[in-house]
Amino acid sequence: MPKRVLQGVVVSDANDKTVTVRVERRFTHPLFKKTVRRSKKYRAHDETNAHKTGDTVQIQECAPISKTKTWTVVETSTAD
Repeated sequence: MPKRVLQGVVVSDANDKTVTVRVERRFTHPLFKKTVRRSKKYRAHDETNAHKTGDTVQIQECAPISKTKTWTVVETSTAD
């Protein structure tokens, strides 16, 4: 089974080797037919502490690293 890859924005880099990434998804509401935005925050492993708040990153599923970390940062592009 392939590992999931999500794209989001780093909202916190306060912890050592960890970043918090907010991933936003959009979908059409089944009754009102309006586009709705939902977001969820994931903890991701950042071995070199290279990513800062505001960076757009891609995270990939991995084996559990800690109680809350099951994602790792795989790619980055800085925000304008």
